[in-house]
Amino acid sequence: MAFRPTEWPPQIEGSPAVAVIERAIGRRRLSHSLLLSGGNLQTLEQVALAIADRLLNAEGMPAKFPPAAHPDCFFLRPTKRSRQILADDTRTLIGKIQVSPAVSTEKVAIILECDRMNLAAANVFLKTLEEPPGSTTLILVTEKPYALLPTIRSRCLSFRFPEAADSVAVEGWEAWLGDYREWLGKLPGLSDKKLAGQVLLIAYGLISRFDALLTRAAELEWKRTKEGITTELTTEEEEAMEVGITNGVKLRLFASIEAATREFALPFVKSEEAALGKAYTAAVARLEKNVGLLRVNLNESAVLEDFLLASMRLWAGR
Repeated sequence: MAFRPTEWPPQIEGSPAVAVIERAIGRRRLSHSLLLSGGNLQTLEQVALAIADRLLNAEGMPAKFPPAAHPDCFFLRPTKRSRQILADDTRTLIGKIQVSPAVSTEKVAIILECDRMNLAAANVFLKTLEEPPGSTTLILVTEKPYALLPTIRSRCLSFRFPEAADSVAVEGWEAWLGDYREWLGKLPGLSDKKLAGQVLLIAYGLISRFDALLTRAAELEWKRTKEGITTELTTEEEEAMEVGITNGVKLRLFASIEAATREFALPFVKSEEAALGKAYTAAVARLEKNVGLLRVNLNESAVLEDFLLASMRLWAGR
């Protein structure tokens, strides 16, 4: 089968960042350390693979391989349920890039979710950034660049890329959003105690369905991801990837809820019913705060329950 180059993600193909990178590679002037950041880890990983492909499979190479299977392309990613990059794993990677390339004239190391380095790993890696091996490009990938040590950020050429589409392809999610919008429409009548009881029951029904949809969406996303992995992963790496995918799906679901809430509230914010708009605005602020706590393991059901109940309280007290 003919070798096929790794394509850039469609949403960034032809962008100024891609043009700069391709021009630098063509002139052999690309920095030895790159920091790729943005809001979607899968997009960033595809960018890293596209860069690695162009470095490792340059014209004239006697043998070409996809980056994920290339003997001169190395990966470092979080492991175990703690989802950390450990110092020992970092030293192992550094040992691999210290030797001469096996096939290409270049070597590439891709550090996925580099913000997950613990302090010991970051300090070990910093020494390599300061004195990188010859003919080696280090590509750091993260959604949270400012979680890195400033000394690491300052030694990398940074590129930020846009997020991929936020749609969640799981059967039942659009129906859930439709029922949620209907629930929002009932909040103005909460002065009616009977209706308030119905609204509360609907809220807990939404929470229960949300849990099932999240589980299903995360399973589908993990299945699709595993089918696209060509490298052999350890059990710990697979476990860490699955946790990361689930967290990503959670954030996308809550982003959809936030967008639906804002869309529903906007007409009220602009009309004479400003009290309703303020109530929804305050509820969204509560949601944003709680979604931030998902990153420190606040349960997703607790986030949604707090948001829905806060919406009811805010409207009832308008």
